[in-house]
This record gives sequence, C-alpha cells and structure tokens, in this order.
Amino acid sequence: MSDLLAARSQMAMSLGFHILFAVAGMGMPLLMVLSEWRWLRGGREVDLLLAKRWAKGTAVLFAVGAVSGTVLSFELGLLWPKFMSWAGALIGMPFSLEGFAFFAEAIFLGVYLYGWDRVSPRAHLAAGLLIAVSGAASGMVVVFANAWMNTPTGFRLVDGQPQDIQPIAAMLNPASLPQSIHMLLAAYASIGFAVAGIHAWALLRDNTNLFHQRALGLALIVGGIGAIFQPLSGDLLGKMVARTQPVKFATMEGQFATERRAPLRIGGWPDVERRRTPYAIEIPGLLSFLAYCTADAPVRGLNDFPRDVWPPVAPVHLSFQVMVAAGFAMIFVALWAAWRQWRSRSLANSRAFLWAVVAAAPLGFFALEAGWMVTELGRQPWIIQGVMRTADAVTPMPWLIVPFLAISLIYLVLAGAVVMLLIRQVRESPSAMKPVPSDEGALR
Repeated sequence: MSDLLAARSQMAMSLGFHILFAVAGMGMPLLMVLSEWRWLRGGREVDLLLAKRWAKGTAVLFAVGAVSGTVLSFELGLLWPKFMSWAGALIGMPFSLEGFAFFAEAIFLGVYLYGWDRVSPRAHLAAGLLIAVSGAASGMVVVFANAWMNTPTGFRLVDGQPQDIQPIAAMLNPASLPQSIHMLLAAYASIGFAVAGIHAWALLRDNTNLFHQRALGLALIVGGIGAIFQPLSGDLLGKMVARTQPVKFATMEGQFATERRAPLRIGGWPDVERRRTPYAIEIPGLLSFLAYCTADAPVRGLNDFPRDVWPPVAPVHLSFQVMVAAGFAMIFVALWAAWRQWRSRSLANSRAFLWAVVAAAPLGFFALEAGWMVTELGRQPWIIQGVMRTADAVTPMPWLIVPFLAISLIYLVLAGAVVMLLIRQVRESPSAMKPVPSDEGALR
C-alpha cells in the first residue's frame, strides 16, 4: 500500500466512523429536549422517562464521538502536515469555534444529566436546549473548514503561498452555508429515522406500548422534517457546486459532453473509456434547469477538462445516486407517516408501516456516508480545490500501514462497546407501559 493510499484510507475510515457520532451529537439532543418539553407541557410521565432514556444514549454517543474526534485532530497533523502548515491560518477559526461549541455542549450535558432534581425545570430545559444548539453549531462550523477546501477564499496566492489572509472571509466561503445546512438536515434526518426504526421494531412485538409509540412519533417528526427539507438544501448546494466545482458536478451527474438541455440521469454506470453513462434513465433538460434555472443552459462535461483532474468518476456518480435514492426513500416514509396522521390513524397499528420504518432506519447513514464520498472523492485530485493536490500534502513518514491498522482496531473496539451499550439501553426500555384513557390519541 502506497503512503498516499494508506493516508487516504486511514482518513476515510476515521471520518466515516466519526461522522456517525458527530450527527448523533447534533440530532439526539434535539430529541431529548423535545421530549422533556412535551413532559413539561402535558405532564405525561412517559415523556419524562423518554427524555431520560435518550439523554443516557446521548451521553454514550457523545463520549465515543469525543474520542474519535480527538483521533481525527491528531491525524490531520500526522498524515497531512504540509496541508496544515499551508492552510492552518485559514481554517483555524472554524476549528477553534468548533472546540468552543464542543466544550459548551459537554458542560451543559453534565448539567442536564445530573441536574434533574438540582435545578428548576425551566433551567433544566434551557440546559437541554443549549446542548442542542451547541451540538448543531459544532457540526456546522467544522463543516465550514471542509467547505473552504472546496471553495478556498480569504487569501491571495503569491508564489504558491497564501498572503493577505482573512480568516473570517475564509470561513464564510461560498460553500459554507449550503454545505452546513445540508449537513444539519442530514443529521436530523439520519438520527430521527435511526431512532424511529429502533422503536418501530419494538412496536412490531407490542404495538400497544405507549413508551415506544411516543418515541416513534417524535423521532419521525424530527427525521421526517429533516428528510423533506433536505432536497431544498441539496438544490442550493448543487447550484453552488455547478458554479464553483464544475468537474465535480459533471462527475456526480455522469456528464461527459458539454451540452445544452443536459439530461438528469437516474442510475447509470459511467464508462470512462467510451465517455458516456449507459443504463441511465435520462430526463432531457432537467439537469440544466436544476443547475442554472433554465433548461437551455449549457452544462460543462468532463471532456472540457484535462484527464488528470478528473475525480474517480464511477465511485462519485454511484455514491451520489445512493445518497439521492436513500433520501427520497426516507421522504416517502415521512409522507406516509404524515398521511396516516392526517387520516387520524395510529402509526403503531400498521405492521406494513412499521416494517417500512425499520427498513428506512439505516438509510440516513447510507446517505450520509455516500454524501461525504461525493464531497471528498469529488474534489480529488485536490486537497484544496485548484490550489494543492492531495499527493503534495501527504506526510513523508514511512510505514503508514501500522497506524492505519492500530487505529482500525481502536475503532472496532469502540464500535463494539457502543453497540453493546445501546442494545442494553433498548432492552431496558419499559415493556409494560400501556396507554391510559387520557393518552388516547397521543400518537395517531
């Protein structure tokens, strides 16, 4: 394994592992604080119990995310020292803000976990709200750094070195807002559906359990809203990519030729040698319309660019297709849930619907991982788009396979521990909590 491949593989594995816990830190606090708010508003004991259960799960995921995030920070310096030396002054601000938000989240999580009987209900709810806000802020500002790698701004390039550095301008680059909104909605959608899937599975065994009914409804609200609004943020992000990273955009869409009325392709397998994408369903003019708001707009294809700046076409295109397919599948389930609510039908009474929620539970994570593959692979061969190649940023340290294997083992141990803890949490969920007359219609 070459040093470059080993470094990229290690970073990919670390990011792929950490991102699951990063989105948990963004999504789980919202679920627990909404459940506590429902308890304060309606006085149902089941909502209080649910908030406490979700708080424990949040603490477990937060702790593991802190460990994997620390590993990532070391890897940036160890694997990519040239990149950090070159770009440190430009991306330092979002990383600093992420650290501030992370510590704020940790502090208020401590207050939340141990303050149930020590602070007033309003203060406790406020602590939960601050956890949710700081968790969302932490995820969004760290995405600013990645967005800068896609659309680098805030400096002048003089003899290959950045001059006149403006950290705020770098942080507020063209990709910052679209990418961060897309990431936030992805976090809510993926965590909402994952949690809903767990409780839907429990309801398949006992659909009268009020604890799981309330949990399913709230998780689907969070996940469903995130999924339904995700295409809007995706449209905003896609238009930005078409303007600023046309090579990535063409790769995502399997677009080889530059043409007006470019078709949107659903599926397909890019054939790089023949420079076409067979087996795709093509909708004429739709890609041009989505990218530039007019069906007659020209869309630049890969043929317009040198072959050595093409990303890996098939992996990027297929990852993009997986992300979109998973997203629309979640939207379908969310709309199904809304339709049942509108028709005043209980979500727990339909086994077909519950099975659909269980099947959709991992789709948010599939979309999340596929989306990051599009973001990162689609930028190759650049680590900083148009400025620094990935091959020029890797460490000269030999034997990178050794830390790769060691960190892989650490992640396997962490993953096993998390799975066991979460399984125990689920098994300890109330199994005999039934609705009382006052709760009828609480979840329909």
